[in-house]
Amino acid sequence: MGYRPELPQLLATRSFTSREGARRGLSTSRLRAKDLYVPSREIRVPRGVSQTLLDRVRPYAELGVESVVSHTTAAILHGIPMPYVHEEPRLIHLTRPAGTTIPRRKGVIGHKRELTPGECLLIDGVPVTTPARTLLDLAGILNLDDLVAAADHLICEHHWDNQPAKFPIVEAAALSRYIGSKHHLRGLANAQAAAELMRVGADSPRETRLRLLLQRACLPEFLPNCEISGAPNEPKVHPDLGCEEFRVCGEYEGEVHLTPEKQLFDRNRDTRTAARGWLQVKVFNKDMQRGDDWVVQMFRQALARHGWTP
Repeated sequence: MGYRPELPQLLATRSFTSREGARRGLSTSRLRAKDLYVPSREIRVPRGVSQTLLDRVRPYAELGVESVVSHTTAAILHGIPMPYVHEEPRLIHLTRPAGTTIPRRKGVIGHKRELTPGECLLIDGVPVTTPARTLLDLAGILNLDDLVAAADHLICEHHWDNQPAKFPIVEAAALSRYIGSKHHLRGLANAQAAAELMRVGADSPRETRLRLLLQRACLPEFLPNCEISGAPNEPKVHPDLGCEEFRVCGEYEGEVHLTPEKQLFDRNRDTRTAARGWLQVKVFNKDMQRGDDWVVQMFRQALARHGWTP
């Protein structure tokens, strides 16, 4: 067995182009060694390493002329929640300007779009579509509920007492203006509908889907980031969803609520909510699995107790 030089430390843990390998002193034969996997021409990946998505896409962007990481790949890099089928991308989305050729290589889904300079940014040197542009591209891929959940994630903000402020990735008004400025794009109608349905304050896709479910059932509107005040100097309560008119609120109880710390917080929240005259509806995953009608009926009953009539 011949001598195999060690890879430079920077290249030993991530994907790289054959050109970069050559620049760092790797010979042609070393680049063909069996400890390197070739997912696509001119790209090498050290076998057995765990790398980030950003490191994985970096060489694809470097090899493509004016290529920008986009669509679901960009969404994951931005932390935008995606449906399960898109969470572990096997294929990488790359976009080139209109008038150029579509990126064509193994492992890549290529697109051509007219992108303005303001629709791209750099993440550690890798060109990626901005969150707002990414949402617009997702409009041609995702269904409406998943797109609204993505939009809610981008515009979410909180300014609660005794808690760190949460600022939006994109201001809601700015996102609406951006989508409203576009014309003749694939998925634009879906994006426009999502802009109408998005609301500030949702912390998870489950909360968004619950809100949309109640809205489509023609119940009074439940809004995220609702505030239930108490006596002066008492902590405010911020339920996942709230209908102030009928003083009914909803909480989606996901796995995060199973920790002892969160259970103590929830108990205090529930006590304050009841003391202030609000009815609370807790929705668990098992409730969602029983179907939309089951969940809607839970809220119908609570609303009726506080005077709502269909």
